[in-house]
Amino acid sequence: MNNKHILLGISGGIAAYKSCELVRLLKKQGHNVTVAMSRSAAEFVAPLTFQALSGNPVLTDTHHNESGGNGMAHINLTREADIFLIAPATANTIAKTANGIADNLLTNLAVARKCPMAVAPAMNVEMWHNPANQRNIKQLISDGITVFQPASGEQACGETGVGRMLEAAELADLLPDLWTEKRLQNKKILITAGATFEAIDPVRGITNISSGQMGMALARACRAAGAEVTLIYGQLQTALPAALYHAEQAISADTMYQAVHKHIGGQDAFISVAAVADYKVKNSSSQKLKKDGSGTPPVIELAENPDILASVAALPNPPFCVGFAAESENVLEYARAKRLRKNIPMLVANQVSQTMGKATNQITLIDDAQETSFPESSKQQAAEEIVKRLAELL
Repeated sequence: MNNKHILLGISGGIAAYKSCELVRLLKKQGHNVTVAMSRSAAEFVAPLTFQALSGNPVLTDTHHNESGGNGMAHINLTREADIFLIAPATANTIAKTANGIADNLLTNLAVARKCPMAVAPAMNVEMWHNPANQRNIKQLISDGITVFQPASGEQACGETGVGRMLEAAELADLLPDLWTEKRLQNKKILITAGATFEAIDPVRGITNISSGQMGMALARACRAAGAEVTLIYGQLQTALPAALYHAEQAISADTMYQAVHKHIGGQDAFISVAAVADYKVKNSSSQKLKKDGSGTPPVIELAENPDILASVAALPNPPFCVGFAAESENVLEYARAKRLRKNIPMLVANQVSQTMGKATNQITLIDDAQETSFPESSKQQAAEEIVKRLAELL
């Protein structure tokens, strides 16, 4: 089951306001969220706010006795939860957790836990770089606690540097990695995603309606499965996943071709999800084309773009190649022919009208051994099915 019971601990820092959005996003993903707050955290955001967002009572006291319980919430909660995340985690909370000190609700939960634990640090840049804090961070990692490394930027104190807690969307993106089976551990995966753009002039071009959502879903699914993900992307209508090994934008088919071949060495698999234009403009203009009043439009000459997937499959020692076929008719017939023509071991077939620009997809996986169709689902669920089959074939 992907829907989990998440215990969210909130320590006393200004970044506690971000946790309100985090609760909302986790609930939207279908998770059950229970919030536990330190007393100082309640000075920043009222517990009632988190109760309204989570739909569950908020705990603020070690011996909380909600609904006739046994007064052992600090033990019971981590037995019931699948994940314990402290976000924000202050330097004080990190230090106590690293050294086994249990003098408030959050640190008692950390000591008594049975479930996996993660922290999202939030503190001043000098506090972050303090040698004692860095020792504590290393101790947490050594103890098997996941540390979502903070971002760099402007801080509430007015200084700039590392120490900002990751944004709520980034944490919600990364959290499933903690319970996802590592099917692709130690594998390197290169993915292309999004729509390419072929310029006609400085303001116009040839493109398509691909949103990039399927490619982003696959990047997340591969990362969650333990892979080192390199992402080459064109135009996107969605956010980039967090914590990828490398991400590089390539707008045109030619630049995407060059970027792919620059990074393809040493990859275990290549997933070609990008909606690459078949043609580019041969006579593109360096100046904006204008009407001249004659009623005759300019002549646009087209030239064929390089076939990125076929070029990778034709390498002397190619990675395992996965292609996509988005067709408007005869989907499976055309997809089977495309797989054989490009000489690739696996292809994902789908209907253009059911996937491009949409949040859902209905896919059929085609490989040498079998064809498997899946019902319409979110693109993230579809990506997880693709990763499962990819791992089996690898």
